[in-house]
Amino acid sequence: MFHNLLAPGRPESSGTRPPGIHGAFFEPGSEVCNDVIMATIYEHAGGHDALRHFIDIFYGSVLADPVLQPLFGAGRPDHVDHLTAFEAESFGGPDDFTRDLGFPHLIDVHRGLQITEQQRQRFVDLYLAAADTAGLPDDAAFREALRSHVEFGSQVAMQNSHADTDDQLHPLREVPKWTWSG
Repeated sequence: MFHNLLAPGRPESSGTRPPGIHGAFFEPGSEVCNDVIMATIYEHAGGHDALRHFIDIFYGSVLADPVLQPLFGAGRPDHVDHLTAFEAESFGGPDDFTRDLGFPHLIDVHRGLQITEQQRQRFVDLYLAAADTAGLPDDAAFREALRSHVEFGSQVAMQNSHADTDDQLHPLREVPKWTWSG
């Protein structure tokens, strides 16, 4: 089962070794389930460099796509870095997106875009195709985490893109923390 901030999830790790866990394999940010260390999605994906490579491929495909290009225009030089930071934080990596940009930035960049369902679905399709092209892990649990994450996030972005008032915005106000069964 996958969780985000709107659903109960496993508590985040404090980064300290839990009682009874021994050995060199404990990583800060990893979760413990019945005394078994669980890698974060971020770690399983390969960390920052692997996510950066994935997002770079994804962003290139978005800019070249006739359905999505109207939303992205010619692109922005910092967009790949921003999206990489968001994905990394959401998947259990560093909180650079929150510290450097903050969630209100994400709301602001989507407001007024009027994202259509066709554009939202195309975004999801290109995201998942980029995971293949980038060589991200292809195990079922990881791919389900990616799929559920981009489906949820694209729904939030679409809702926020149509909001005329703050009351019409999706209630999410911080980077969702995705967990997984991997």
